[in-house]
Amino acid sequence: MTTAIIGTGNIGGQVARHLVAGGEQVVLAARDESHAAALADELGPLASAASVRQAIAAADVVVLAVWLDTTKTLIAENGDLLHGKVVVDPSNPIQLDGKGGFSRTLPEGQSAASVIAGLLPDDAHLVKAFGTLGAEALASSANRKPRPAALFYATDDEAAAATVEHLIATAGFDAVKVGGLRDATRIEVAGDLHQYGGLNGNVVDADEARAAVAVAA
Repeated sequence: MTTAIIGTGNIGGQVARHLVAGGEQVVLAARDESHAAALADELGPLASAASVRQAIAAADVVVLAVWLDTTKTLIAENGDLLHGKVVVDPSNPIQLDGKGGFSRTLPEGQSAASVIAGLLPDDAHLVKAFGTLGAEALASSANRKPRPAALFYATDDEAAAATVEHLIATAGFDAVKVGGLRDATRIEVAGDLHQYGGLNGNVVDADEARAAVAVAA
């Protein structure tokens, strides 16, 4: 299986590193193609760099590790290549407020995942994942011992669920499903299951994660 990671910043770069460390093949693309090429060189033979269209075409799974507005543009320009693909959305609907914080860019109760779902081809397999930890925790918490850290995901699609559980495990985390896409707001920033929402900065293990899911289920 080949995973395209579109965006090589704080989240995309860490996901790429973890997947390659777990033996997964990745193809990287970024607005500045030199950034993708540099990361591919760093990661070795399991990683390659390509244009966005080439990366999507070559992959079974596409991780859109970019801001939500950029994701909208990417889908508009490359939706013809996303038919049948598993699409992973780690985005959070936020903008920086210039004061060291952030604010939501969508109405309360509306998730980035729901916006993306409305833009994708009907036969794409969407899953919300890899955005429930901040970049620093995502980098440092892989393969944690003795209790692996948990990453939440949300999807209505069985194929997407199986694929993302494999990727999360390969990246060195335990996968915990929170529900369908209607529950995606719970794992976006400020949601009760996001590290910087209801989890108050904590990184939880799978048992703690499942208990937290059940609290407001």
